[in-house]
Amino acid sequence: MDQLVKVEYHQAENCPLKDIQFSFFQIVYVISGKGSFIINNNIASFTKGSLILMTPDDQHSLNIEEKTELLLVKFSERYIKDYRWNSIDSIGCLLYGASYLSGCILQNKPDIVLVDSIIASLLHGIDHPDLYQEELTLHYVNALIVIAARNISKMRAENISSNSDKRIVEIINYIQGNIHDPALLKVSVISQKFGLSETYLGSYFKNHSGETITHYILNYKLRLIEHRLLFSDMRINEIVTEFGFSDESHLNKFFKKQHKISLTEFKKTKSAEKSIV
Repeated sequence: MDQLVKVEYHQAENCPLKDIQFSFFQIVYVISGKGSFIINNNIASFTKGSLILMTPDDQHSLNIEEKTELLLVKFSERYIKDYRWNSIDSIGCLLYGASYLSGCILQNKPDIVLVDSIIASLLHGIDHPDLYQEELTLHYVNALIVIAARNISKMRAENISSNSDKRIVEIINYIQGNIHDPALLKVSVISQKFGLSETYLGSYFKNHSGETITHYILNYKLRLIEHRLLFSDMRINEIVTEFGFSDESHLNKFFKKQHKISLTEFKKTKSAEKSIV
Protein backbone atom coordinates (compact mmCIF):
# COMPACT_ATOMS: atom_id res chain seq x y z
CA MET A 1 0.00 0.00 0.00
CA ASP A 2 1.64 3.23 -1.20
CA GLN A 3 -0.71 5.60 0.65
CA LEU A 4 -0.63 6.05 4.43
CA VAL A 5 -4.44 5.87 4.51
CA LYS A 6 -6.78 4.29 1.96
CA VAL A 7 -10.56 3.75 2.00
CA GLU A 8 -12.14 1.20 -0.35
CA TYR A 9 -15.64 -0.13 -1.02
CA HIS A 10 -15.98 -3.78 -2.05
CA GLN A 11 -18.92 -5.99 -3.01
CA ALA A 12 -18.55 -9.75 -3.33
CA GLU A 13 -20.59 -12.93 -3.63
CA ASN A 14 -17.76 -15.43 -3.34
CA CYS A 15 -14.49 -15.70 -1.38
CA PRO A 16 -11.86 -13.35 -2.83
CA LEU A 17 -9.41 -13.72 0.06
CA LYS A 18 -7.58 -16.88 1.09
CA ASP A 19 -4.62 -16.97 3.49
CA ILE A 20 -3.73 -13.30 2.93
CA GLN A 21 -1.25 -11.30 4.98
CA PHE A 22 -0.94 -7.53 4.56
CA SER A 23 1.69 -5.07 5.78
CA PHE A 24 -0.82 -2.56 7.15
CA PHE A 25 -3.69 -2.23 9.61
CA GLN A 26 -7.15 -2.77 8.23
CA ILE A 27 -10.53 -1.93 9.77
CA VAL A 28 -13.32 -3.83 8.01
CA TYR A 29 -16.92 -2.62 8.34
CA VAL A 30 -19.68 -4.91 7.10
CA ILE A 31 -22.31 -2.79 5.31
CA SER A 32 -24.42 -5.82 4.46
CA GLY A 33 -24.06 -9.56 4.11
CA LYS A 34 -23.05 -12.54 6.18
CA GLY A 35 -20.06 -14.83 6.52
CA SER A 36 -16.88 -15.27 8.50
CA PHE A 37 -13.26 -14.21 8.68
CA ILE A 38 -10.61 -16.71 9.65
CA ILE A 39 -7.98 -14.65 11.47
CA ASN A 40 -4.88 -16.48 12.74
CA ASN A 41 -6.86 -19.75 12.65
CA ASN A 42 -9.70 -18.24 14.73
CA ILE A 43 -13.13 -18.08 13.09
CA ALA A 44 -14.90 -14.73 13.50
CA SER A 45 -18.46 -14.56 12.15
CA PHE A 46 -19.67 -11.29 10.68
CA THR A 47 -23.05 -9.75 9.89
CA LYS A 48 -24.28 -6.27 9.03
CA GLY A 49 -22.67 -3.70 11.36
CA SER A 50 -19.62 -5.81 12.32
CA LEU A 51 -16.38 -3.89 12.78
CA ILE A 52 -13.25 -6.04 12.60
CA LEU A 53 -9.61 -4.98 13.06
CA MET A 54 -6.71 -6.78 11.41
CA THR A 55 -3.13 -6.06 12.40
CA PRO A 56 -0.21 -6.27 9.93
CA ASP A 57 0.87 -9.81 10.76
CA ASP A 58 -2.60 -11.36 10.84
CA GLN A 59 -3.15 -14.29 8.49
CA HIS A 60 -6.73 -14.14 7.26
CA SER A 61 -9.26 -15.60 4.87
CA LEU A 62 -12.80 -14.54 4.00
CA ASN A 63 -15.79 -16.86 3.68
CA ILE A 64 -18.97 -15.32 2.25
CA GLU A 65 -22.37 -16.93 2.87
CA GLU A 66 -24.44 -14.29 1.10
CA LYS A 67 -23.72 -11.21 -1.02
CA THR A 68 -21.58 -8.91 1.09
CA GLU A 69 -20.65 -5.22 1.01
CA LEU A 70 -17.53 -4.14 2.86
CA LEU A 71 -15.85 -0.83 3.58
CA LEU A 72 -12.12 -1.31 4.08
CA VAL A 73 -10.14 1.35 5.93
CA LYS A 74 -6.42 0.70 5.53
CA PHE A 75 -3.71 2.64 7.35
CA SER A 76 0.00 2.11 7.77
CA GLU A 77 2.01 1.71 10.93
CA ARG A 78 3.90 4.87 9.94
CA TYR A 79 0.66 6.85 9.96
CA ILE A 80 -0.19 5.65 13.48
CA LYS A 81 3.30 6.41 14.70
CA ASP A 82 3.68 9.88 13.16
CA TYR A 83 0.22 11.32 13.80
CA ARG A 84 -0.20 13.40 16.97
CA TRP A 85 -2.83 11.59 19.03
CA ASN A 86 -2.81 14.04 21.97
CA SER A 87 -3.32 11.91 25.09
CA ILE A 88 -3.33 8.51 23.32
CA ASP A 89 0.45 8.12 22.99
CA SER A 90 0.28 4.32 23.01
CA ILE A 91 -2.47 3.91 20.41
CA GLY A 92 -0.21 1.88 18.13
CA CYS A 93 0.63 -0.53 20.95
CA LEU A 94 -3.05 -0.79 21.81
CA LEU A 95 -3.99 -1.68 18.23
CA TYR A 96 -1.16 -4.21 17.93
CA GLY A 97 -2.21 -5.79 21.20
CA ALA A 98 -5.65 -6.53 19.77
CA SER A 99 -4.58 -9.47 17.62
CA TYR A 100 -5.83 -11.93 20.24
CA LEU A 101 -9.38 -10.59 19.88
CA SER A 102 -11.78 -12.41 17.57
CA GLY A 103 -14.79 -11.00 15.81
CA CYS A 104 -16.46 -7.63 16.03
CA ILE A 105 -14.60 -5.13 18.21
CA LEU A 106 -17.57 -2.75 18.36
CA GLN A 107 -18.82 -3.70 21.83
CA ASN A 108 -19.44 -0.25 23.31
CA LYS A 109 -23.10 0.35 22.36
CA PRO A 110 -22.97 4.19 22.32
CA ASP A 111 -20.23 3.94 19.66
CA ILE A 112 -22.48 2.08 17.21
CA VAL A 113 -24.30 5.30 16.23
CA LEU A 114 -20.96 7.13 15.82
CA VAL A 115 -19.52 4.39 13.61
CA ASP A 116 -22.65 4.27 11.43
CA SER A 117 -22.35 8.04 10.89
CA ILE A 118 -18.63 7.85 10.07
CA ILE A 119 -19.13 4.97 7.62
CA ALA A 120 -21.96 6.85 5.90
CA SER A 121 -19.70 9.90 5.57
CA LEU A 122 -16.84 7.83 4.14
CA LEU A 123 -19.16 6.18 1.61
CA HIS A 124 -20.56 9.59 0.63
CA GLY A 125 -17.01 10.84 0.05
CA ILE A 126 -16.29 7.88 -2.25
CA ASP A 127 -19.47 8.44 -4.26
CA HIS A 128 -19.38 12.26 -4.25
CA PRO A 129 -15.78 13.49 -3.99
CA ASP A 130 -15.56 17.25 -3.45
CA LEU A 131 -13.14 19.98 -2.47
CA TYR A 132 -10.89 19.03 0.50
CA GLN A 133 -12.23 15.47 0.40
CA GLU A 134 -8.88 13.99 1.40
CA GLU A 135 -8.73 16.13 4.55
CA LEU A 136 -12.29 15.18 5.50
CA THR A 137 -11.55 11.49 4.92
CA LEU A 138 -8.53 11.64 7.24
CA HIS A 139 -10.68 13.17 10.00
CA TYR A 140 -13.26 10.40 9.62
CA VAL A 141 -10.58 7.69 9.59
CA ASN A 142 -8.91 9.17 12.69
CA ALA A 143 -12.24 9.13 14.52
CA LEU A 144 -12.75 5.49 13.52
CA ILE A 145 -9.27 4.56 14.76
CA VAL A 146 -9.88 6.22 18.13
CA ILE A 147 -13.26 4.46 18.49
CA ALA A 148 -11.58 1.14 17.65
CA ALA A 149 -8.90 1.82 20.27
CA ARG A 150 -11.53 2.70 22.87
CA ASN A 151 -13.46 -0.52 22.24
CA ILE A 152 -10.30 -2.63 22.28
CA SER A 153 -9.31 -1.10 25.61
CA LYS A 154 -12.72 -1.90 27.09
CA MET A 155 -12.67 -5.44 25.70
CA ARG A 156 -9.19 -6.05 27.09
CA ALA A 157 -10.35 -4.98 30.52
CA GLU A 158 -13.34 -7.32 30.32
CA ASN A 159 -11.21 -10.23 29.12
CA ILE A 160 -9.04 -10.11 32.22
CA SER A 161 -10.16 -12.44 35.01
CA SER A 162 -13.39 -11.41 36.71
CA ASN A 163 -11.47 -11.45 39.98
CA SER A 164 -9.18 -8.72 38.69
CA ASP A 165 -9.50 -5.12 39.74
CA LYS A 166 -8.98 -2.00 37.70
CA ARG A 167 -5.32 -1.71 38.69
CA ILE A 168 -4.13 -4.62 36.50
CA VAL A 169 -5.55 -2.83 33.44
CA GLU A 170 -3.73 0.35 34.46
CA ILE A 171 -0.46 -1.57 34.90
CA ILE A 172 -0.79 -3.16 31.45
CA ASN A 173 -1.62 0.24 29.93
CA TYR A 174 1.48 1.68 31.62
CA ILE A 175 3.72 -1.10 30.30
CA GLN A 176 2.42 -0.78 26.74
CA GLY A 177 2.65 3.01 26.83
CA ASN A 178 6.27 2.92 28.02
CA ILE A 179 7.48 -0.15 26.15
CA HIS A 180 10.13 1.96 24.37
CA ASP A 181 11.79 3.11 27.61
CA PRO A 182 13.62 0.30 29.50
CA ALA A 183 14.20 2.53 32.52
CA LEU A 184 10.45 2.88 33.09
CA LEU A 185 9.88 -0.87 32.75
CA LYS A 186 11.98 -1.91 35.72
CA VAL A 187 9.91 -3.80 38.27
CA SER A 188 11.16 -1.42 40.97
CA VAL A 189 9.89 1.58 38.99
CA ILE A 190 6.50 -0.01 38.18
CA SER A 191 5.96 -1.12 41.78
CA GLN A 192 6.73 2.39 43.05
CA LYS A 193 4.45 3.93 40.40
CA PHE A 194 1.50 1.83 41.63
CA GLY A 195 2.32 1.86 45.32
CA LEU A 196 3.10 -1.87 45.57
CA SER A 197 6.07 -3.82 46.84
CA GLU A 198 8.11 -5.61 44.15
CA THR A 199 7.20 -9.01 45.60
CA TYR A 200 3.49 -8.24 45.72
CA LEU A 201 3.54 -6.74 42.20
CA GLY A 202 5.06 -9.96 40.86
CA SER A 203 2.48 -12.26 42.43
CA TYR A 204 -0.39 -9.83 41.75
CA PHE A 205 0.45 -9.55 38.03
CA LYS A 206 0.83 -13.30 37.57
CA ASN A 207 -2.41 -14.07 39.42
CA HIS A 208 -4.42 -11.67 37.24
CA SER A 209 -2.74 -12.13 33.85
CA GLY A 210 -1.46 -15.70 33.95
CA GLU A 211 2.19 -14.81 33.33
CA THR A 212 5.00 -13.01 35.10
CA ILE A 213 5.38 -9.29 34.55
CA THR A 214 8.91 -9.80 33.17
CA HIS A 215 7.66 -12.39 30.69
CA TYR A 216 4.81 -10.11 29.59
CA ILE A 217 7.17 -7.16 28.98
CA LEU A 218 9.65 -9.36 27.09
CA ASN A 219 6.98 -10.92 24.84
CA TYR A 220 5.28 -7.62 24.12
CA LYS A 221 8.54 -5.90 23.20
CA LEU A 222 9.61 -8.87 21.09
CA ARG A 223 6.33 -8.81 19.16
CA LEU A 224 6.69 -5.11 18.35
CA ILE A 225 10.27 -5.64 17.17
CA GLU A 226 9.07 -8.47 14.92
CA HIS A 227 6.51 -6.05 13.43
CA ARG A 228 9.24 -3.51 12.73
CA LEU A 229 11.39 -6.13 11.00
CA LEU A 230 8.64 -7.56 8.84
CA PHE A 231 6.29 -4.68 8.10
CA SER A 232 8.22 -1.42 8.26
CA ASP A 233 11.10 0.16 6.39
CA MET A 234 12.98 0.83 9.63
CA ARG A 235 16.67 -0.01 9.74
CA ILE A 236 18.16 -2.06 12.55
CA ASN A 237 19.83 1.00 14.08
CA GLU A 238 16.45 2.80 14.15
CA ILE A 239 14.87 -0.13 16.02
CA VAL A 240 17.82 -0.02 18.44
CA THR A 241 17.10 3.63 19.19
CA GLU A 242 13.33 3.18 19.43
CA PHE A 243 13.49 0.41 22.04
CA GLY A 244 16.41 1.77 24.05
CA PHE A 245 19.06 -0.85 23.26
CA SER A 246 22.69 0.22 23.63
CA ASP A 247 23.66 -0.89 20.11
CA GLU A 248 22.82 -3.38 17.32
CA SER A 249 24.77 -6.13 19.04
CA HIS A 250 22.68 -5.69 22.19
CA LEU A 251 19.43 -5.90 20.21
CA ASN A 252 20.61 -8.92 18.24
CA LYS A 253 21.64 -10.72 21.43
CA PHE A 254 18.21 -10.03 22.97
CA PHE A 255 16.42 -11.24 19.83
CA LYS A 256 18.59 -14.33 19.32
CA LYS A 257 18.08 -15.41 22.92
CA GLN A 258 14.33 -15.68 22.27
CA HIS A 259 14.23 -16.88 18.66
CA LYS A 260 17.51 -18.80 18.48
CA ILE A 261 18.28 -16.98 15.21
CA SER A 262 19.58 -13.50 14.39
CA LEU A 263 17.48 -10.54 13.26
CA THR A 264 18.66 -10.93 9.67
CA GLU A 265 17.98 -14.67 9.61
CA PHE A 266 14.50 -14.12 11.07
CA LYS A 267 13.64 -11.54 8.43
CA LYS A 268 14.93 -13.73 5.57
CA THR A 269 13.02 -16.79 6.83
CA LYS A 270 9.74 -14.93 7.22
CA SER A 271 10.14 -13.23 3.82
CA ALA A 272 10.71 -16.62 2.21
CA GLU A 273 7.58 -18.01 3.89
CA LYS A 274 5.51 -15.08 2.58
CA SER A 275 6.75 -15.58 -0.99
CA ILE A 276 5.71 -19.26 -0.84
CA VAL A 277 2.21 -18.30 0.34
